[in-house]
Amino acid sequence: MLEIKDLSKRYGETVALSGATIAFRAGTVHTILGENGSGKSTLVKLLSGIVQPDGGTVTLDGRGFSGRGPSDFQAAGFATVFQEVLIAPDRTVTDNILLGLDGLVHRKVPREKRRETAAAALSRFAVTEVPLDAPAGQVPLAAQQLIVLARAVVRRPRILILDEVTAALDYADRESVFRLMRQLAAEGSLLLFITHRMDEVMSLSDRISILRGGKVVRSEDKGVSTPAELLKAMAPQTAEELSHA
Repeated sequence: MLEIKDLSKRYGETVALSGATIAFRAGTVHTILGENGSGKSTLVKLLSGIVQPDGGTVTLDGRGFSGRGPSDFQAAGFATVFQEVLIAPDRTVTDNILLGLDGLVHRKVPREKRRETAAAALSRFAVTEVPLDAPAGQVPLAAQQLIVLARAVVRRPRILILDEVTAALDYADRESVFRLMRQLAAEGSLLLFITHRMDEVMSLSDRISILRGGKVVRSEDKGVSTPAELLKAMAPQTAEELSHA
């Protein structure tokens, strides 16, 4: 469904991503692993249209894709839930879930259906009750994370990017989100999952790619490597390893 090839991004002297190449299959949960500074956040931003690559290509459904901003990526079926919880605090929970869904002139969701649509999106995974008419800034952080997830789900994305989305959730909501991920993959969506929790990696992943120093150092099906081997592949190279590189 999606392939990045030789994707690169620099910020001045800092190389955030260097020749990254990964193929992503439809109907899978593809986990991206890496330590802080490995390039994960840059990859997420590139595949959300927030920043543009310095080099490389993105192929979607076998055709070159050159989206120039978030709206292009959203129109192509991408949706991203970032590590930072992004809400409009003074708007209602319903408004936040449907934020950005309407056009400049016409509402995609009729006014009388807005609350029902927001509730339906939340009901797919949220165990915790989230008050739809409350200002989003007044609900707990975990509920805000559920709002952001619902905002992505309501778009029915073909490619859903989840960046450390479970950190603020309790056990019940976390397990419910995992069930939703498996369901979306079974329906043919591609899920790009960024997490630092190895139990999540081993229970959810179909395929795993590891970034280190801005480069893809490993890409394989789950079960090929043990958790210990994955952790070792994530770690910075030792001086001995560098001398043999």
